[in-house]
Amino acid sequence: MSFSRRRFLTLAGTTTAGTVLASPLQMLYARVANGQTILAEGYGPLISDPNGLLDLPRGFQYRAFSRVGDRMSDGRLVPDRHDGMAAFPGPQNTTILVRNHEHSPGDSTGVEAPDNLKYDPTNKGGTTTLIVGANRKLIRDYASLAGTYRNCAGGVTPWNSWISCEENTSTPETNRPGNANNVTKRHGYNFEVPSLAQGIVNPEPLVAMGRFNHEAIAIDPRTGIVYETEDRGDGLFYRFIPTQPGNLTSGVLEALRIQGRPQAITRVGFPVGQKFAVDWVRIEDPDPAADTVRVEGFSKGAAQFSRGEGAWFGNNEVYFTCTNGGIAGVGQVWRYIPGATRQDGGTIELFVESPSQEVLDFPDNIVVSPFSDLFLCEDGAGEQFVRGVTSQGQIYSFARNALNTSEFAGACFSPNGQTMFLNIYRPGITFAIWGPWNRRKS
Repeated sequence: MSFSRRRFLTLAGTTTAGTVLASPLQMLYARVANGQTILAEGYGPLISDPNGLLDLPRGFQYRAFSRVGDRMSDGRLVPDRHDGMAAFPGPQNTTILVRNHEHSPGDSTGVEAPDNLKYDPTNKGGTTTLIVGANRKLIRDYASLAGTYRNCAGGVTPWNSWISCEENTSTPETNRPGNANNVTKRHGYNFEVPSLAQGIVNPEPLVAMGRFNHEAIAIDPRTGIVYETEDRGDGLFYRFIPTQPGNLTSGVLEALRIQGRPQAITRVGFPVGQKFAVDWVRIEDPDPAADTVRVEGFSKGAAQFSRGEGAWFGNNEVYFTCTNGGIAGVGQVWRYIPGATRQDGGTIELFVESPSQEVLDFPDNIVVSPFSDLFLCEDGAGEQFVRGVTSQGQIYSFARNALNTSEFAGACFSPNGQTMFLNIYRPGITFAIWGPWNRRKS
């Protein structure tokens, strides 16, 4: 029997006239063939938002701010396409958010800045920084990185900065006559934005971390090793070992190889929960003229991951999503457990695989919560949800985009763990969400 996404939600208790968007059916566990638990009760049914923005479980509330087109504290307009984001501790009990804007050169809007403050004057991507008070109200906001190309996700550093990643590898050599997206510099790099920066930073590309279709990074604070995802169907999973921990300007780039399964294609054929030992192959040319970093890695036996996207370090592990991985092609979550030493490659396992759009649809940005659950931002077709995942791999619904079908992005938690910050990608809106986080049921 073929279920549409709408039909599944209707059978689960969704109504257009009522206020409850799920029913006790969510308390039943569905299982796929390999025994993975799919649905958990979570925080209970989602409640229809009378303001038509964000449906949440009972007891949770939100505040919306920093919408596209608002005037920021620096006089510039809030850009659109709110994407990856992270939260940092600020002075006087404030929270600092650094937020990506996934703009391309041909977009009508973007991060505004004079050309001398941009990495590439043709480009409109970058970041904005928001200062949020303890009352979850916006105090101040301003541009903090400009002139970069499609800043999709990124990651936090242990020294309280944000690494913003370019998801494009254009170069002047790839320009075409009349193309609105032509560039004047190489792209496909990471850029660092200190959380305490008071304005637009000097945009220095972190060349040693590799030039490829970057999506996100996650850093193991115990070693300083940086893990990186690549948003391509034939992308790899990388680690960058800095020459000096905390300094990302030089180091060694490597790609993950599964022992005994060289050139593994991980989209299918991997059971949930089975650990595989890995090692790492060195990338000799991390900054090639063409987009060939993954080609070099794969030729040396590295594993391919199907559109690696969000990544986060938590529970002493690295979790990352593959948006269209799995037999159904609608998403996987992988878990990498680092080894005790650099020479000990660690293990990797498939943690979650979605059997259908109704359960989990194209997971993108990811965050590990202070209470160890994962939260996944969907970027699929139709209705979009934030899905929670328990440590047992059980999936539950936490939020629904009641405004439109745009993706969720940028989920992160305040330093005190009491507030989730979240974006709707387009039209760009940022939310602060709070409520009874300790109420989640398994």
